[in-house]
Amino acid sequence: MEELGHSYSRLCRECGAEPQESVLQQLQELPRGRLDLATQSLTVDTCRALGELLRKETLLTELILSDCMLSEEGATLLLQGMCANTVVRFLDLKGNNLRGAGAEALARLLRQNKTIQSLTLEWNNLGTWEDAFATFCGALAGNGALRQLDLRNNQISHKGAEQLALALTRNACLQQLDLRWNDIGLLGGRALVSCLPRNRTLWRLELVGNNVPGDILRAVEQAMDHNQDRQTTFRENQARTRLLSKEVQHLQEEKSKQFLDLMETIEKQQKEMARSSRASAVRTEQLQEALNERHSVINALKAKLQMSEAALALSEQKAQGLGELLASTVQEQRSMAERQADEHRLERQEASERESQLLRDLSAAHEKTLLLRNQVDELERKVTAQQEQLFAARQELTNTAAELKTRAIQAEERLELEKKRSRQSLEDLERLHAKEVEHMTRHLEESERAMQERVQRLEASRLSLEEELSRVKAAALSERGQAEEELIKAKNQVRLEERQRLAHLEEKLRLLAQARDEAQSACLQQRQTVADAQARAGQLGLQVEGLRRRLEELHPSGMLQEPHVPAGRQPRPPPPGGHLRSLQGKKLSEEARPRPENGSGWGLGEPGGRGQGPLDADPTQRPLGAETRAKLSSVPQPAAAR
Repeated sequence: MEELGHSYSRLCRECGAEPQESVLQQLQELPRGRLDLATQSLTVDTCRALGELLRKETLLTELILSDCMLSEEGATLLLQGMCANTVVRFLDLKGNNLRGAGAEALARLLRQNKTIQSLTLEWNNLGTWEDAFATFCGALAGNGALRQLDLRNNQISHKGAEQLALALTRNACLQQLDLRWNDIGLLGGRALVSCLPRNRTLWRLELVGNNVPGDILRAVEQAMDHNQDRQTTFRENQARTRLLSKEVQHLQEEKSKQFLDLMETIEKQQKEMARSSRASAVRTEQLQEALNERHSVINALKAKLQMSEAALALSEQKAQGLGELLASTVQEQRSMAERQADEHRLERQEASERESQLLRDLSAAHEKTLLLRNQVDELERKVTAQQEQLFAARQELTNTAAELKTRAIQAEERLELEKKRSRQSLEDLERLHAKEVEHMTRHLEESERAMQERVQRLEASRLSLEEELSRVKAAALSERGQAEEELIKAKNQVRLEERQRLAHLEEKLRLLAQARDEAQSACLQQRQTVADAQARAGQLGLQVEGLRRRLEELHPSGMLQEPHVPAGRQPRPPPPGGHLRSLQGKKLSEEARPRPENGSGWGLGEPGGRGQGPLDADPTQRPLGAETRAKLSSVPQPAAAR
């Protein structure tokens, strides 16, 4: 506490004044943060030094300045220092005759200071200056820290009471207010009573010695009792909330402990899961490798199947083109069918030999599978002890295995669909050739079905072997590879046979294409002859038109006369074609006449004549024959000749 004394002395020297001994002694003997300067007459310099000291002091919590004979200037300087203080909780300014300037300084203190909870202003004259006291009341309304205010013997009138009432309506922290021995009177009492319903924190209000009627005092007591009950319930609720908060905190601590224990167990389980996941990851990698191998095999099969589909598509196109010429090549195909029957016998013999070889290979594969199964049984007996440990990992792997199986099944279904499509296309080709080569197609279908069944059996055996060999170790993997190689060889042999058959069919199709080309050349020749005949028919039609024109020209000249018909008889119609025959005879006689040299005349054969036809214009054409005459006879007669 000597530091406070030294700082006080230093501040007094800076102000050019001597420190007061009584104040210095109290600062050096500071008990428990309480500075008691009561009945000490403090000068203005001392108040200035104390204000600067209290501005930065952090140890004082109570400051007692009662009956210190403070002047207006000294109180203002002291309270300015208190505005920045954040430690003092109790301030006593009793008996210092504070007036207008003091009230304004107190208002400034209440606005800026947020830590003072108790303020004693007994035996002052704050109420004599109404404007200053109104400023003090306005600051009190906005203060949120003051709990107790003592305003006894401050000459407060009814107007000051009204200002206090307005402040109480807005203040929400003040709990105790002592207004004894003032001049409040009836009007001030009514103003205070009217503000109490809106204030719920004030529970002690003293109005003795203010000339206030008894009914107003009783109303104030009732309001205070009501607020006091409210405060007691509020305190009880606060105590309960504290207890509940403690219980909640205790429960939170217990829960945190349980949570920590749970986290430890979870960490242990995570470590165990990590170990199991590592083991499962190794297992899944192995399964993924096996699946990748199967996918590579399936992709190779798909590629080969696509190649076969392309070849089949080409063969279908060729077969569609050849289907139009099958009717003309039936006789040739019969002879070819006989030769193919001979070849088919040879192929049967070769197929029987291959079947015997495949049966031998299958028997050897079955023996190997039996040996592998025996080895698998032995290994399964050894693995039974490890299966209990890997049970959890297997449960995790069941989902992945199911997905892999479904994908493999989908791939197999796609392969089967592609096979069915290829079978359908082959069956369509065989139906086109069924009428001519029924025996050959039947044998091919039977052989293909047998080979497909064998391939399916081999694939089923390969799948079973792969499923069994996936559970054993590296020793069984080599034997499985040998079995797969044998299956691949058998498939390659089957594919080679199919390719040979396709090459044979392509050779046959090439021969049919040659026959088709020959038939097309014959058709072209026939079309040429038909075109020539059509040209001749057109020339004959033009000749007929010329003859008709000639008949029309001869009719008005009177060269054609109707025969005389006796009276009473109907004229006999001329025989069909008779008029045309007469015209033909006249035409021949005119052709036999000598032509004039100047080119004039009416002959049909004249170059300048009007009856010139296409046959006369072309010297290469031959004279009319029997066929042309028959065609002319079939032409209908004109109406004028009838």
